[in-house]
Amino acid sequence: MNTRRIYLIIVSLLCVISLQAQVRYGGLTNRQRQQLSERSLATIRQYEERLQRYRDSLYSDSVAAPQLIPKEEIAQLFLPFTFYTDVVHDAFTIGNRLSPLDQQFLTVYLSHPELVVRTQTQLEKTGTVIKPTTVTEQLPTNLEAPAPEEPTALPIDMIVLKPNFWDFAGDGYLQFMQNYVSGNWYQGGESNYSLMGGLTLQANYNNKKKLKWENKLEVKIGLQTTNGDTIHNVKTSEDLLRYTSKLGLQASKKWYYTLQGVASTQIVRMYDQNQRPVISDFMSPFEFNLSLGMDYNVDWINHKLKGSVHLAPIAYNLKYVDRLSLAERNGIKVGHHSKNDIGSQMTVDLKWVFSDNIQWQTRLFAYTTYKRTQIEWENTLNFQFNRWISCKFYIYPRFDDSVVRDDRHGYFQYKEYTSLGFAYSF
Repeated sequence: MNTRRIYLIIVSLLCVISLQAQVRYGGLTNRQRQQLSERSLATIRQYEERLQRYRDSLYSDSVAAPQLIPKEEIAQLFLPFTFYTDVVHDAFTIGNRLSPLDQQFLTVYLSHPELVVRTQTQLEKTGTVIKPTTVTEQLPTNLEAPAPEEPTALPIDMIVLKPNFWDFAGDGYLQFMQNYVSGNWYQGGESNYSLMGGLTLQANYNNKKKLKWENKLEVKIGLQTTNGDTIHNVKTSEDLLRYTSKLGLQASKKWYYTLQGVASTQIVRMYDQNQRPVISDFMSPFEFNLSLGMDYNVDWINHKLKGSVHLAPIAYNLKYVDRLSLAERNGIKVGHHSKNDIGSQMTVDLKWVFSDNIQWQTRLFAYTTYKRTQIEWENTLNFQFNRWISCKFYIYPRFDDSVVRDDRHGYFQYKEYTSLGFAYSF
């Protein structure tokens, strides 16, 4: 009897709601309609928040994440909108408090009854709800950890590589140039335009302990054609063959006890303009200098300025000419092939890298017996335009008071050239 009364009340309530909805939609003012629309949107937002909370609970990283929605209400969020009698029954029960989800259902029942597509009775006819069951599995208690497998030893061929203490480097160039030579240059020559090539090879040994051995071979040769020379079609403007070797034993971080040897000569013959006599030739002159002293390794300005300074209080110098006719020209007594003496020597060999494209190389050689003095200062300013093209500016002043004094330049000699062409380093 009570059940019939409840159903009668629900049917009456729905009829009243339906009539009230018709009146509300037909006779409401614009403000009332706006308020109704806002309540509808609020209901939709509450439903979306409900779904959002459920999704957050599924993807939460915490193992202790709270269950925001009771399990029995989860299915109601995803089923087609259904009229549940329990919601209405709880609403009319005195002292009973509706859950948030039931409140949303009741709000929709009252505001939009047209959204209801089925009833609870129709849903129950489709079948009963399948409840999940928990299966417990008892793990065996007599498990043992597997024994580790020993790796199988494979035959390995051991190759022992000996350390390589040698370092090889070099550079070469072939350039067109303009040069100036003073009239009393000790090898002769004249100012002109010419073609010049050069090659520098280095082989250095360093055992990374205390012993090092440095070797450098320098070859320069320049060819020129002169309109003023009616006897010689081709002449040489630059000719150098020089070998430098240094054996060093480390004394401290920067200093080495050093034995240095320098041997230099030229490759081809050289003549004065419109003259047949030879003024210099291979082994005429030939100079050899052997010195014992200390070497200081230079590494300054953030590794941009590197090189060495050789100071030798004891040095032996030999000058030799194969042609006797050239003895006096090179400071040797007439009729003698050579002369030798002992003195002191200093050699400064530096390379300053201003930038990737600009470098300056200098070599200052000084030897004195306190009776005669010989000073050579070679300077090369190199502009590297790219990997293959470069421009060189070369200045070479020289002083030697052992040769015949020139009326114009005295004992000073000077050589300069500017060249542009091919260059390659390796």
